Amino acid sequence: MAQPRIGQKVIVDVPSTTANLGPGFDCLGAALDLNNRFSIQRIEGDGGRFELIMEGEEGNHLRGGPENLVYRAAQRVWKAAGLEPVGLEARVKLAVPPARGLGSSATAIVAGLVGANALMDSPLAKEKLLELAIDIEGHPDNVVPSLLGGLCITAKAASERWRVIRCEWMDNIKAVVAIPSIRLSTSEARRAMPRVVPIGDAITNLGALTLLLQGLRTGNGDLISDGMNDRLHEPYRWRLIKGGLEVRKAALEAGAWGCVISGAGPSVLALCDENVGPQISQAMIKTWENVGVSCRAPLLNIQTQGSQWHEG
Repeated sequence: MAQPRIGQKVIVDVPSTTANLGPGFDCLGAALDLNNRFSIQRIEGDGGRFELIMEGEEGNHLRGGPENLVYRAAQRVWKAAGLEPVGLEARVKLAVPPARGLGSSATAIVAGLVGANALMDSPLAKEKLLELAIDIEGHPDNVVPSLLGGLCITAKAASERWRVIRCEWMDNIKAVVAIPSIRLSTSEARRAMPRVVPIGDAITNLGALTLLLQGLRTGNGDLISDGMNDRLHEPYRWRLIKGGLEVRKAALEAGAWGCVISGAGPSVLALCDENVGPQISQAMIKTWENVGVSCRAPLLNIQTQGSQWHEG
């Protein structure tokens, strides 16, 4: 392990994610082929110096300094590896907008971990990076697929170890993600949920998750439709999203198998066969525009490679 020279740089591409997919609250997430790119470079100064340069208007409110997630993640790598921290600069091409339910904060955490590790000749194994990512984020549903790619279900076993299962997703299944101009913080979305839920709702979610995973594995739209049913978080969160239920109805009428809140929202995710993706996208955009909310609705594939890095 060697300290990186001043000016040494790595490029880290980190995919967006959609968490929950309805019933998989805080444990199920999928990586999508919409990436943030982080150019992370060693600069003069000690580990207390972190500079952030955002490319694109969406991230203008984000700042460098010790509270930045990229910096905090990098610090965790150095501490775990027993290395002295160094000054860093991160230049970010932002394609995943913050506060939209697409794992923007997870991309920052994963980029900081992967980038700092790469600059130091990768002293930490991917399993350790995964553990650090979950600890920083507080829940695994975004950071795990962001790091590993694909559809992942993550749970803490009786042994207290995090266990990750990569689940199958048929190629014909596409995701239409309607990304509105409005924002919703994860903390606000979590505050809307009750601390206790009826046991019947928990049982419904367990059954729905089983149907959803089987539908995604086989490409069975009927199973996906029945599986994208949640009673733990969505009933309390839809009211936070202006026009959200109308957008969901429009997606279903246009041919989506199912339509749910992406992560904490306010983005809305529809799963469908690729043939009907464009008409679902148009229906979702038009419906949101009718209530005064501009949005875009790209048709996305699942991203199976996870985070990738190369020297800059």
